[in-house]
Parts: sequence; C-alpha cells; structure tokens
Amino acid sequence: MHTWGFFVRALAIPALLLFALAAGAAVPMTKLDIVVTTNSGRPIDRASVVVRFVEGHSIIKLGKAVRTSYELRTNQQGRATIPEIPQGKIRVQVIAHGYQTFGRIFDVTQEQKTIDIKLNPPQQQYSSHQ
Repeated sequence: MHTWGFFVRALAIPALLLFALAAGAAVPMTKLDIVVTTNSGRPIDRASVVVRFVEGHSIIKLGKAVRTSYELRTNQQGRATIPEIPQGKIRVQVIAHGYQTFGRIFDVTQEQKTIDIKLNPPQQQYSSHQ
C-alpha cells in the first residue's frame, strides 16, 4: 500500500509541474491606442470606447489576472490608450454624440498597435408616412 502512494505521488508531481508551467506561460499582449476622428480628421473627445477580447487564447488559459475588456473615453486629442490586452481578435465599439456608432472586429498580433477610426455623421432619417 505504501508503494502505491509513492507511485501516485511520483506521477502527480511532474504532471502538476507541467500544468503550472503551461498555465504560467507568457501570454502575448498588445498595447493598444485607438484614435477617433471625424471624416475631416478633427479629433472627437469624450467618445465612449469599448474594447473586448473576442478570440485567440482561451479565457481559461488567460486566468483572472489578465484583463480582457476595457471601457473608457477618448481625450481631447481623440485618443484612448489601453495598457495591455491579449493578442488575438478584439471587438472595438465607439459611441459618440452626434455620430454613427462604430463597431468592428480587429485581429491584433503586434506588441503595439494604433487603430484609426473615422466616425460618420448621422444619416438622414426616412419615414414611410410622408
């Protein structure tokens, strides 16, 4: 009985070490800058920017210590800076008063990336009752 317990421990310890190494492996991260402007190039300040990690590494592998979503506003230069997010596919949504809402999925594979977003003015509303 004593040898059986030794055998189980002898197999379990290397397996746990391999699991810890795999879980602690460095996840490639990206520092992201998002610049929001009008079609003419004028920066839009106080635009709401939502960035969510969509696909790439498993959320389970990333763990709770890695932040996978950000909600922030642009500054006066129209810039929103996200410190680090896992590389892979991210969804960027931008909402600004007086402009059309923007949403798109980007594939981010660099260590640092700047995404330029140009917002369109709202479209004229049409009614079938006129």
